[in-house]
Amino acid sequence: MFSRRDFLRVSSLLGGGVVLSTALSGRSVLAQQPALSAATFAHGVASGDPLSDGMILWTRATPDGAPTSLTLFWELALDDAFREVLRSGTVEATVERDYTVKIDVRELEPGETYYYRFRSASAESGVGRARTLPAAGVAAVKLAVLSCSNYPAGYFHAYREASRLDDLDAFVHLGDYIYEYGANGYATERAQALGRLLPDSNAGELYTLDDYRRRYALYRSDEDLQAMHAAAPCIAVWDDHEVANDTWREGAENHSPDEGDFDARKLAAVQAWHEWLPVRPPAGVPSEQIYRSFDFGGLLALHMLDTRIIARDRQLDYADYRDPETGQMDAEGFSADLSRADRSLLGDSQLAWLGAQLAGSDATWQVLGQQVLMGRMFMPAEVLGAESYRDIPARLEALAVLKSRLLAGESLSQQDLARLQRVTPYNLDAWDGYPAEREKLYAVAQQSGKQIVSLAGDTHNAWHSRLTDRNGNAVGVELATSSVTSPGMEVYFQMNADTAARLAEGLTLLIDDLQYCNLHQRGYLTVTATASDLQAEWTFIDSVHTRDYRIAGVHREVFTA
Repeated sequence: MFSRRDFLRVSSLLGGGVVLSTALSGRSVLAQQPALSAATFAHGVASGDPLSDGMILWTRATPDGAPTSLTLFWELALDDAFREVLRSGTVEATVERDYTVKIDVRELEPGETYYYRFRSASAESGVGRARTLPAAGVAAVKLAVLSCSNYPAGYFHAYREASRLDDLDAFVHLGDYIYEYGANGYATERAQALGRLLPDSNAGELYTLDDYRRRYALYRSDEDLQAMHAAAPCIAVWDDHEVANDTWREGAENHSPDEGDFDARKLAAVQAWHEWLPVRPPAGVPSEQIYRSFDFGGLLALHMLDTRIIARDRQLDYADYRDPETGQMDAEGFSADLSRADRSLLGDSQLAWLGAQLAGSDATWQVLGQQVLMGRMFMPAEVLGAESYRDIPARLEALAVLKSRLLAGESLSQQDLARLQRVTPYNLDAWDGYPAEREKLYAVAQQSGKQIVSLAGDTHNAWHSRLTDRNGNAVGVELATSSVTSPGMEVYFQMNADTAARLAEGLTLLIDDLQYCNLHQRGYLTVTATASDLQAEWTFIDSVHTRDYRIAGVHREVFTA
């Protein structure tokens, strides 16, 4: 089992690799420093986990050979020409941490833009731009929200476009930063034509620490991903594919006993994630938690959650409740298991922490950065009985016609009414598979007197839903981003763009809380908050399968405080 001792070992290792720089400690002079090592910076630079007085700076050095450690030089300045250098110093990149380095720069000014770079004896990195969290009284906060970037599936145009946004405070990455599949796995069918094949040295599924490290190195070689990281700080959490598909506390759908010990695999994945992402290791006593909060000047509080590794119970599966011979569904057994009060995504400790964060924050906007859809997404049950995915769009469109007739005041037969009223959750990996704990979270939000804005990724499609508790009381809104490259419902249901657009319209009729969705385009979400309103803007890319691309469309929603 993946024990607390294992997490402590990884956390201690990673925490030991972070150099703390304060105003006093970071005024080094290059002539006084040790000799620098020869290395290149093939994976770019990054910043992350910003505070009002600090941030993490990251890079990875590529050595010539395999030395035990490398000595690098770093600088932080007020201008991109580095005429006004505020901090500088040396840092060791060790083989123990895959030559990745992190510097925790502190005692900076709030709401200030800084520039940083790294240097070796033989090369200089690109320049990164970062901003500390704003002080009280900030007029606006802008976040770009992204998830689900599958390298063989397409080009990372969404990262490039997001990097061009003006006045961006941070990128929020909601997971599936990498995918664990091998060269013939999920969404790899275009890889050769796109020139995005997995290299021979990393063409298999990921199991070991070396496997995961090599996959991160491949992804971080992408210039569009590097551009995003160089443009603004990143605030990240993992989802399942950083480990394996449909990860839960003690296993995953994409892991079988003949693939080795799952806990060892998860430990390797967690270590590689901490090494390659610009995240701050937990302070004080090392722990496995990645949930943490960021306060943007009292205007927006961002609470990043872990719905995957710490506490998630195994997902339910409809197939486990269907008689293999008769095809009959054990609806009573399924309903009983689904509604169990002890089924968990967050766990008691994380939920209590979130409650304290909500209660203690005076920010106008309380935003949850988490992985999976929170909104209630119940579809007519007959859809799940379709013989193939290809049949589903036609069934849903027919049901949407019935629903529109009902809403128009027409009388429907008892049979047609029953078709609409028999509903069931379509995604048991999401919060719909854990309804009791969702109600607990809603109760925590209501007790704090706060409406929440829940961000989500995971599904590869864009969604906007009302969040309501079991009694229909409003709790907040959900804003879910599309994917960077991973295919959406258009591939699963084999739909063209017109069919996907019609189905999206139909789903907003069939699913009571669903207000908007896009089922066929890749892209990202921008959230801009002011004291009076919050604007969500979904930006869609026309294709991730060609080098040339354009913005195919934008959808906006505005919410008042």
